[in-house]
Amino acid sequence: MLTLGWGFNWPMMKLAVNEMPVLSFRAVCIAVGAAGMFIIARVGGHAIMPRRGQWPQLIGSALLNVTVWNVLIAYGVLLLPAGRSVILAYTMPVWTALLSAFVLHEPLTHRRILGISLGTAGMLLLIGSELTALRAAPTGALLVIGAAVAWAAGTVLIKRYPTDLPTTTFTGWQLLLGGVPLVLGAFAFDIGKVHALSVPAVVAVLYNMFVAFILCYWAWFKIVSRASAVVSSLGTLLIPVVGVISSMLVLGERPSWHEFAAMALVLAAIATVIIPPSGRSAH
Repeated sequence: MLTLGWGFNWPMMKLAVNEMPVLSFRAVCIAVGAAGMFIIARVGGHAIMPRRGQWPQLIGSALLNVTVWNVLIAYGVLLLPAGRSVILAYTMPVWTALLSAFVLHEPLTHRRILGISLGTAGMLLLIGSELTALRAAPTGALLVIGAAVAWAAGTVLIKRYPTDLPTTTFTGWQLLLGGVPLVLGAFAFDIGKVHALSVPAVVAVLYNMFVAFILCYWAWFKIVSRASAVVSSLGTLLIPVVGVISSMLVLGERPSWHEFAAMALVLAAIATVIIPPSGRSAH
């Protein structure tokens, strides 16, 4: 669900930011996402308020996972094609593995190293065919890579300082706290810039609100709460494949053998962490 939802969002995001100011687009989506999560939490009878000592980790992870990620990604997509952006963004598992080893002391087992290597090989295969374009837009590439590092740091922070909030409420607070700077920025810089959108852009904004920000953010934080940081991040490696292919379908780019070879490598990378080893360690 997460792979399809976030993967297909890359061409949707490109359609939206081509017509709507970046900060306004992200602010509206995050505001709707936060409201939706808190409504679901209230209807489900979940606890809403975190304990007093949990505010620092909530704010820190929200700034990394939501604020920095969304700002850098949205501006990066403006400067790069959606397909190339998603490839660079999902170098995140590499940064997560490195940070986890130092911060969480998660062991880099042979299977995890194999998974990271296979996934990285798939990303490099896709990047290799786009080096000329990336050199032509280095700022966009740096913005997207910076977003990947911020996402990795936010994931590690969640594992380092967990809270006892239900996933629905936790997701709502992440979106609300991380969205405050974006809403303030939209009011400060985008007043007068918002205009009527085309039908594809409206569909893209609605998709971001209800699929990317409510459904997929909830799914992501649920996965992080149940698996290690490295395993969670490796599980996202199929998203860029979906992102590349959906960008081709929606935005008119043509597939090549690179995409299919990268898909095989990424599937193999996910298999290294999803399929348990045999024998006693599997138990």
